Amino acid sequence: MELRHLGRTGLRVSRLGLGTLTWGRDVEERDAADQLKTFWEAGGTLLDTADVYADGGAEYLLGRLMESLVPRSDLVIATKAGSVPDPDRRFDCSRGHLLSALDASLQRLGTDHVDLWQVHAFDPTTPLDETLQALDIAVASGRARYAGVSNFSGWQLAKAATWQSAGQGRTPLAGVQMEYSLLQRGVERELLPAALDLGVGLLPSSPLGRGVLTGKYRNGTPPDSRGGSEHLAPFVAPYLDEPARRIVDAVATAADGLAVSPLQAALAWVRDRPGVAAPILGARTAHQLSQALSVEALTLPDEINQALDDVSAPVHRYPDHDWSTL
Repeated sequence: MELRHLGRTGLRVSRLGLGTLTWGRDVEERDAADQLKTFWEAGGTLLDTADVYADGGAEYLLGRLMESLVPRSDLVIATKAGSVPDPDRRFDCSRGHLLSALDASLQRLGTDHVDLWQVHAFDPTTPLDETLQALDIAVASGRARYAGVSNFSGWQLAKAATWQSAGQGRTPLAGVQMEYSLLQRGVERELLPAALDLGVGLLPSSPLGRGVLTGKYRNGTPPDSRGGSEHLAPFVAPYLDEPARRIVDAVATAADGLAVSPLQAALAWVRDRPGVAAPILGARTAHQLSQALSVEALTLPDEINQALDDVSAPVHRYPDHDWSTL
């Protein structure tokens, strides 16, 4: 699999990443092992997890598999910290919490460092410079090789990246992880232009529109799908409306014309967008993952890219476009 640099750093990652959101909860150890082996054998390197996935179970499971199945040195391990199971405070990005969370992640993963450590979301109750100091300490101490953020808005990313580039001894942001797909192009408004300007690589999560872009929901909700799961159905539901259906139909039409699957067409589109380093894939089985990994040889023709751009284009007017005519 082709490798790409993450932003303007020396860190290279496979241009598709493997996510572990459901590991230890919906995906048990045997299926996780099959996925990891399939991904590694295809040349994949980037593994994405977080300390709150399955309440730490995803990191623990990944650590077990690295110990027994795949060499740690062959993988780029990315994890996140800052989300907390507190109904009164969804995020805690204080320096104390983040560094304690990192130490706990390393213990579960069974490693002395992660390759990319990310702040899971912006915490409005903690000064941003305090949050960023935790990234500096993690890198300076060797517990993390590179640092990034996740679920930041455009101004939050710009503020954080500018702060990190302005002082000696601060760690430049390597990446930002955000949801991005043909069904969710909100990052194109401000976040993606900021990332491109600042040299921060984009790691799209849910690149298949939470599974909807595969076409599996065109004729109803399969009982074995995320949409048919009691705890994940609300996650899928926002992408089952009429505008989404039109986009899914367009993807299916494009895929038919290219003799590929809708999954492959949708994934190739987001993988090759400007600024994207590696979409993060989620799968229930190794077979599903293999279908996604088969996109490696596919590049969409320009006219197909343009057609998909047009049918999924978000409404971005003032101040992004047309302001000079007002």
